[in-house]
Amino acid sequence: MKKNLFALLALTLLIVACGKKEQVEQTTVSGLLPSKFEGMFEEKDSTHLYVMKNANGVEVCVTNIGGRIVSIMVPDKEGAMKDVVLGFDNIENYKGIGTNFGAIIGRYGNRIAGGKFELYRVSYELRKNNGNNSLHGGPRGFHTQYFNIEQPDSQKLVCKYFSKTGEEGFPGNLNVTVSYTLTNDNALDIAYEATTDRPTVVNLTNHSYFNLSGDPNNTILDHILTMDC
Repeated sequence: MKKNLFALLALTLLIVACGKKEQVEQTTVSGLLPSKFEGMFEEKDSTHLYVMKNANGVEVCVTNIGGRIVSIMVPDKEGAMKDVVLGFDNIENYKGIGTNFGAIIGRYGNRIAGGKFELYRVSYELRKNNGNNSLHGGPRGFHTQYFNIEQPDSQKLVCKYFSKTGEEGFPGNLNVTVSYTLTNDNALDIAYEATTDRPTVVNLTNHSYFNLSGDPNNTILDHILTMDC
């Protein structure tokens, strides 16, 4: 009887151990743990890590805060996979930070001098965060906001944000949609759309920091950028 009990206990332990083994979390190609991006933003919105992959094994990871690109894994000239953008490996480091790593920038990329502008003879005062200027949408620009992200397929993400009139001083309600598409020729296409209910200014962009060597310890001063335009 005791032998049967011991055998049953050993079998139970083996089943539990196997179950735990099967539940080991898989990392992304870039080495990220999706669970590190699970959390809450301002106690109301859930954060996640979204992963896009194409047939070539190229991978792009994005998270909700600022609609940020966390990693871009692409093959170098020898076929080795390298992460070519700077990013953090957990959601906590993206909360309340002053950097724009990988973020969607808005409402207005770049500086607005003096933190004010005039539109149709109406003057608007903006929140300042760069001396006397408003930079990249102000201190609570889009890089600090929560984006609702939908993933219609393995190679596309649709990031949406509603900016209320008066946010950071900008006029007009603004519905923003930013679509990330990972193509089969290993390009990341970013499409920006915005609609408003009154005259305003908009200049959307992305603020990823690239290092094409795949090693952030290497300099980028020998990189050459060619613009086909």
